[in-house]
Amino acid sequence: MSRYWTRLDNAALIFPAVRRQNWTNAFRVSITLREKIDPVLLQQAVVDLMPRFPSLYVRLRTGAFWYYLEEVTQPPAVRPDYAYPLTHMGAKELRTCCLRVFYHQNRIAAEFFHSLTDGSGGIVYLKTLAARYLMLRYGVEIPAEEGVLDWTEEPRPEELEDSFLKYSGKVAMSRKEPNSYRLRGTREPDGFLHLTTGIVETKALMDAAHRYNATVTAFLAAVMTKSILSIQNQRRYLGRLKPVKITIPVNLRRLYGSSTLRNFALTLNPGVDPMLGHYTLRELCGIFTRQLALEATPKQMAARIAANVQPQQLTPLKLAPLFIKNIAMRMVYADIGERKGCLNISNLGNIALPSAMQPYVERLDFIIGVQKTYPNNCSVASCGGITCINMIRNIRESELERQFFARLVELGIPVTIESNER
Repeated sequence: MSRYWTRLDNAALIFPAVRRQNWTNAFRVSITLREKIDPVLLQQAVVDLMPRFPSLYVRLRTGAFWYYLEEVTQPPAVRPDYAYPLTHMGAKELRTCCLRVFYHQNRIAAEFFHSLTDGSGGIVYLKTLAARYLMLRYGVEIPAEEGVLDWTEEPRPEELEDSFLKYSGKVAMSRKEPNSYRLRGTREPDGFLHLTTGIVETKALMDAAHRYNATVTAFLAAVMTKSILSIQNQRRYLGRLKPVKITIPVNLRRLYGSSTLRNFALTLNPGVDPMLGHYTLRELCGIFTRQLALEATPKQMAARIAANVQPQQLTPLKLAPLFIKNIAMRMVYADIGERKGCLNISNLGNIALPSAMQPYVERLDFIIGVQKTYPNNCSVASCGGITCINMIRNIRESELERQFFARLVELGIPVTIESNER
């Protein structure tokens, strides 16, 4: 029987081209249960889900003209969690499998090379994996609802589609925009990733955002911007202040009704220019709310999709060998990939669970890795009344986290801090 294989979706094309010996674009989703994980049953759950998620149980292959993903013959072996989240995925591992599954005490974690899917797709897999594990462990019946898929069903065609090609507009939007201030620091020589998690009550966070007439994402971006503006002012020696912009991924499934389990998100870079004057938090909340509302519309995002899709469809690029494509994509990434923002704030929002799962679950976490040149990143997920704000960095300086979480506390949001500091 022939193995499933697929071309990389439009967003995924860049990740193999720009990966380096010490950096691969990856992310983690994890679920913490109320009892210790049985690795034997977790392995069985991983095996059971293999036919249901053919686009995730794959390895990265190199063709003459494009990279592609090929279904693996054996599912990944579950491993005890070790070291720190998102250790480097090397080329050898990607040629074996682009998906990892870990366990540690009560926690199940899945890590994905970003060419497979985005955070929303990863959460669907994690919830379905946890549901299947709970069925095996406790004999509980968990219905296929709230993003949990029926593991016995065949994958639906719409789950495997490249939705970028389907929803691309006819007119491409220009990618030109000002560069952003860049955070700097002392890199960890061994690649260690510091993770600081701020745990807050979702209601307290939402109430604070509503006091400023902002969404939670806009509110967090505004608080982060206040922190970065403060850092830039402290470190300014000569020259003008630079714009501070936050890279925010937009889940396009909500705009277009897509059910794809592959990548379907694009980023926006809202922000402010400090040369125009001082900004209060209320002003920043209003600016981020309006900018996101203006840009995250079906027509605007279709034009942004077109800016990425149309070059891919040019005949000269189609016929160019892979090493030429890699050079071109690296040049594009160096010019626009990470120069337009300070860091990501990726918010998966409130993640619902089937009622039958809820008694077994303590919390959900979402962690994106650092980018190639971003030393800091932030990711957010809410579940069961708890919001976990994960801030990761590959530099020694923890100033950004300290300022950001201190500001939340000053705004009346109690924060419990966890850290893997060594």
